[in-house]
Amino acid sequence: QVRLVESGGGSLQTGGSLKLSCAVSGYTSGNMCMAWFRQGSGKEREGIATIEMYGGATSAYSLKGRVKISHDDATNTLYLTLHGLHPGDTAMYYCASGDPRRPCSFVSGDYVSWGRGTQVTVSS
Repeated sequence: QVRLVESGGGSLQTGGSLKLSCAVSGYTSGNMCMAWFRQGSGKEREGIATIEMYGGATSAYSLKGRVKISHDDATNTLYLTLHGLHPGDTAMYYCASGDPRRPCSFVSGDYVSWGRGTQVTVSS
């Protein structure tokens, strides 16, 4: 069982940047995919970025150029950096870990462990 704990959310201004952290603990194996999702009020959960433990990273087309996902192997911490914030980025942000037998995707159903989320609110 993988345990995920997000941190770093809060209230931010338009044009600013955020950096979220996700502490990963428990049993992790193989080329497991890690991802960040977000869910705004009344909206579906949206995949933001993915990273394979031994592979590359990708980000959602709508956020390319603004988002970066990274993983620190030493501390087993997943990070999300998002620049150029606007009110549309207001959402609960979640990190997730996938089944090591499956490739990365932006489909929430492909992920088996989730954190509780951290709220990000962007004001104009």
